[in-house]
Amino acid sequence: MSGSDRAPVPLVTLADYATGARPRFEPTVWDFLEGGAGDERTLAANLAAFTQVSLRPRVLAGTGMPDIKTEILGGTWAAPLAIAPMAYHALAHAGGEVSTARGAGAAGLPLVVSTFASRTFEDIAAAATSPLWLQVYCFRDRAVTQALIERAERAGFEALVLTVDAPRLGRRLRDVRNNFRLPAGVAPANLTGTGFDSPGAHALTEFDPALDWSVIGWLRSVSSLPVLVKGVLTAADARLAVAAGVDGIVVSNHGGRQLDGAPATLDVLPAIAATVAGACPVLLDGGVRHGADVLAALALGADAVLLGRPVLHGLAAAGADGVADVFGILTEELTEAMALTGTGSVAAAGPGLVSDEGQPAGPAGARHLAPVSAPRAGGSGVRKEDLHGSVSDPVLDTMNFLNEITTRYPDAISFAPGRPYDGFFDTEQIFTYLRRYLDHLAAQGASPGQVRSALFQYGPTSGQIRELIADFLRKDEGIDVPPESIVVTVGAQEAMLLAVRTLIAGPEDVLLVSSPCYVGITGAARLLDVRPVAVEETEEGVSVAALTAAIRRERARGRRPRAFYVIPDHSNPSGTTMSTQTRRELLELAAREDILLLEDSPYRLVSPGRQVPTLKSMDTDRRVIHLGSLSKTLFPGARVGFAVADQTVTDGSGRTSLLADEFSKVKSMVTVNTSPVSQALVAGMLLTADGRASDLNVNTATYYGDAMRVTLDALDAAFPRGEREALGVRWNEPSGGFFLSVTVPFRADNAALIRSAEEFGVIWTPMSYFYPGGGGECALRLSVSYLAHEQIKDGIGRLARFVTEQAALARA
Repeated sequence: MSGSDRAPVPLVTLADYATGARPRFEPTVWDFLEGGAGDERTLAANLAAFTQVSLRPRVLAGTGMPDIKTEILGGTWAAPLAIAPMAYHALAHAGGEVSTARGAGAAGLPLVVSTFASRTFEDIAAAATSPLWLQVYCFRDRAVTQALIERAERAGFEALVLTVDAPRLGRRLRDVRNNFRLPAGVAPANLTGTGFDSPGAHALTEFDPALDWSVIGWLRSVSSLPVLVKGVLTAADARLAVAAGVDGIVVSNHGGRQLDGAPATLDVLPAIAATVAGACPVLLDGGVRHGADVLAALALGADAVLLGRPVLHGLAAAGADGVADVFGILTEELTEAMALTGTGSVAAAGPGLVSDEGQPAGPAGARHLAPVSAPRAGGSGVRKEDLHGSVSDPVLDTMNFLNEITTRYPDAISFAPGRPYDGFFDTEQIFTYLRRYLDHLAAQGASPGQVRSALFQYGPTSGQIRELIADFLRKDEGIDVPPESIVVTVGAQEAMLLAVRTLIAGPEDVLLVSSPCYVGITGAARLLDVRPVAVEETEEGVSVAALTAAIRRERARGRRPRAFYVIPDHSNPSGTTMSTQTRRELLELAAREDILLLEDSPYRLVSPGRQVPTLKSMDTDRRVIHLGSLSKTLFPGARVGFAVADQTVTDGSGRTSLLADEFSKVKSMVTVNTSPVSQALVAGMLLTADGRASDLNVNTATYYGDAMRVTLDALDAAFPRGEREALGVRWNEPSGGFFLSVTVPFRADNAALIRSAEEFGVIWTPMSYFYPGGGGECALRLSVSYLAHEQIKDGIGRLARFVTEQAALARA
């Protein structure tokens, strides 16, 4: 390789770049470049983690030449490597980040550009031939941050990397001892006029010290670029990051000083990767110096690594050529390590590369971590990090937490459960409904053996009462579909799982959901390693404009939007109902953008008054998959739901079937079939009303309508208009359903819920549970369905006392 800015330094390993580069600098400048973003202990801990590891050698693996290409965020990288964000490349080489970008382009690898780059975004982009990402610090003045992001996006940058372990930068002892200041001519080129003239000081004075996960939503509101978070070091924060809807996680401890006893990035990587479980890419930053280190990180769950100090060494020694050489050395070592371990591709790297305890290390230079999961002496316990990441996801914890609170405080009045009122049920009705269905079968000509089989045997996977459900849908909802387009499910929850599993074929496919959103769909998606994309609702409900923007944003990222999930009527959790006009616009959008709509509609028949037509009844283009439940309307304990999927499916030979048939295939591997006894019970109920479930819900709809009115009247009485405005309390007024949302002037989180239950005897649900992309921190959901009217009045009085006192504490 040759180049005008190459220094005559013999190059063998990455370490040679460091020794060759050092004499060119003043000692204080070298100390700054060599020190890393954290302190000396941070760097030492990261390096030491890799020296403690070994890889398992394999022979005669037959893998051929290893494939080191990888895919990250829809793009293909030449290797699972990128350049970490580092400030002031001009300290290492006169070309600064422009030369670094040229070297990255020659290697076919991305460059993460620091906010404190010494060259402008525009100049760096003009020199780049590989992807550029922007490292983002969030300043107190959000306008400064937004302006930087907009400049980078206009220049062609492809992602944002938010450093989340700021505002506290590492205490770099060498810089303190040296009283280091940037030399003349070196400055943050993209922050001209902001007064940032020394490393470290800017973080303490200008970074926003009060960031929380809502910043992810803010970044999405000002940019269409994917958002990664850099600085995650715990599985708990990884869960929160995934819940906030990030597009990637960088495991890094470079933003702050290494805490006493805190682990290196490689040590925490396995637990974080297990928690994320493929929901988004996981990258590692810190301590990588050899190709075997890269393979070690991949084996423990990283999708790629970021390289820092060695890049500056290469830049200092030989400019752009030096940067390219650094990656040439590293990729050659990575290829060799993969060959020696029988690893044919980056995707094939996994925990099996880690040696067993007591096993000798691999060939010289092939190093890796100790076993991911060492055997335990005695017992049969299971480590949670060895389980699927969904079991640690906050989404799956929400209902268990609410149940625990309810059990712990049995005397509290609970507005949490969204289940029907108990007073409607009569035990003797069970036998009446069973007999009615058996008589129906006999009247249809079924023999005694066939009648017996209808109750005692498994029955068809797609359900044995599809004709009766089709009749009910036609009479009550104006949905005219053939019975064979219906799959009877174990509640609507199974219908959601079948829809997600069938429609989302791979990581490029996108499930969009309204936000706030029912946790059942986000939980089902999490179980299937599908990360929904949240589309923020307005106070009036779904915004077709916001959905359109989300669809086009995902397509711009190289992804394929497949379906949008929504509850159009009396939504859970917000209680909003979509207008007829919005429904028409949504159907037009689905046809125009070629997506499907997952319509979940459990609350229509238990709400008073005339209902707006369902999306499915208005669907002339078969764009709607209707997910229904007979739990709220007929029999909660029977757990009978259904999916209407009348879309045509065409295979490669041109043969067609119904989408419902594909749902049934998935169901056959999940629940096999829905309980025939449960189906018989709800069928008997439908038969007693000639298929009109609405007739069976006249009294229930009236009761729930009264319950909503009692709740709203009680809120009006507890918070008179002037008082509520002074407090900052407000609520919506749904026309039906089970739920409404109350906004409060404090964080309505789990801690506030426990205090509410313990000290005031009232339980509610934090609205933040229902925001897959983050949000709803200062709101709570009230369910009005389960309580008697007197309990509602008492409960609202307790809630008012809690809200008033909690608001006072928040102001103090």
